[in-house]
Amino acid sequence: MIAINNNKKFLIEDLLGSRARVKILKTLAINEELTISLIIKKTKLNYVNVSKHLDYLKVFNLVQEKNFGRIKIFRFKIENIKARSFKNFIEIWEGDF
Repeated sequence: MIAINNNKKFLIEDLLGSRARVKILKTLAINEELTISLIIKKTKLNYVNVSKHLDYLKVFNLVQEKNFGRIKIFRFKIENIKARSFKNFIEIWEGDF
C-alpha cells in the first residue's frame, strides 16, 4: 500500500513523473476497464510495477478496482474531474484514440 502524507498536495509532477504510471493511466483512459493481465499486455510492463502504480492511482481516485471473485477489473474514473482532464489532454495531444 502507498503511504500518503496528508499534508502533501497531489501535484501533476507526481502523476507525470513516472512514464510507467502515465502508460497505465493512458491505457485505462482509452480502454475504460481492463484486468491487470490486459494492462500488463498493453503496456508491456511487469506485474510488480503495474500493481504498484495501480495502487498509487487508486489512492488519488483516478482508478477504481472492482473485484469479481479472484478477478480484478481496473476502471478509469471518468467521473473524477482530474481523470477526465487527463483523458481530454491525451485526446488533444494525440488526437482521437
